[in-house]
Amino acid sequence: MSTFPNSPKLVKGGLVLIDPNTSSVIRTIALQYNPDTLTRSLQIKAITEGGDRSDVMRLTGPPVETIKIEVEIDATDQLEFPDQNPNATELGIFPQLAALETIVYPANSQIQANNRLANSGTLEIIPMESPLTLFIWSKNRVLPVRLTDFSITEEAFDTALNPIRAKVSLGMRVLSVNDLPFDHKGTSLFMSYHQQKEALAARARSGPLDVLGISRIP
Repeated sequence: MSTFPNSPKLVKGGLVLIDPNTSSVIRTIALQYNPDTLTRSLQIKAITEGGDRSDVMRLTGPPVETIKIEVEIDATDQLEFPDQNPNATELGIFPQLAALETIVYPANSQIQANNRLANSGTLEIIPMESPLTLFIWSKNRVLPVRLTDFSITEEAFDTALNPIRAKVSLGMRVLSVNDLPFDHKGTSLFMSYHQQKEALAARARSGPLDVLGISRIP
């Protein structure tokens, strides 16, 4: 499909897995199509009822932010050119689905290593740590997240029963200073996101009181 020479480059949303200690990128997962909607909710962290009246306006930390998106993956166009897309011809969208699914799986090597430790008599085995997952939605939203909900609806298959079209529902919780050590890479990314939000809020024009139908605060 031809495009206008001066048309802006489309920026895609996606997920990036990084090593939290070195910040090196392990995997980048760009969404095939940007979702039409993105749902966010903020659960305010405040003093609960029953506290002292002097605490009613106090916040105990950043809100718990959750994000939900619906991702579409489709190999139909790729199957029209099998010589250029051998993976799609052989496996459909299995590789793309696996790239997303393995985010919530511990590495097979870690499972094997923990099994060897258990068989050697180790009494306490530290739970397996996964790479830090970042949700990227423009340069203004680079968020450390943990996947909390994950569902896949496979909608079409090739003759070998490889899925060739699917919808993936992803639910994510933004990791903040409430969740991570302060010197963690995820915390520094969250603080940058927080500062960016404050900078954007400062650029929003504050209207006069008369637009609200009052001339002064009583």
